Amino acid sequence: MSIRHGLLALLSSGPRYGYQLRVEFEASTGATWPLNIGQVYTTLSRLERDGLVAPDGADEQGRAVYTITEAGRAELERWFSTPVAQNDRPRDELAIKIAMAVATKDVDVGDVIHTQRMATMRGLQELTQAKRAAAGGLAQRLVLDSLIFKAEAEQRWLDHCEAVSKEKNA
Repeated sequence: MSIRHGLLALLSSGPRYGYQLRVEFEASTGATWPLNIGQVYTTLSRLERDGLVAPDGADEQGRAVYTITEAGRAELERWFSTPVAQNDRPRDELAIKIAMAVATKDVDVGDVIHTQRMATMRGLQELTQAKRAAAGGLAQRLVLDSLIFKAEAEQRWLDHCEAVSKEKNA
């Protein structure tokens, strides 16, 4: 998800100021994607430049408030209706690391896999604890569920890598 589209989604519910957008973005993503307030204001400036948001005056405390434009709503609708393709996601650094470990002499692939497995298990435990402690709504729960499922899938994939590398060495 881009910050750009996340902010548009939040603004579709009504006008917001920058810090409010930051807090709601982090709450919606289960605090798994922390935003720097500078990122929020830089993104708002770009959205305004592109005609997707517009300034909407200031609130009672003098904070600049933004609202989504019709062009912004159209962009948000386009984003929601377009599936995320696998090739749109960043490269999988772990898959590349394991592949390079297999292809490199004098690297113990088992050690590389074990180190990753321990880190993934710690991450899975932290995510599970975060889910139990989460006071957020459905959006936060779904983000945490997604991260938990990915960590579980990574564990299964690491088991597979270990089994295949043992077969190769047998």
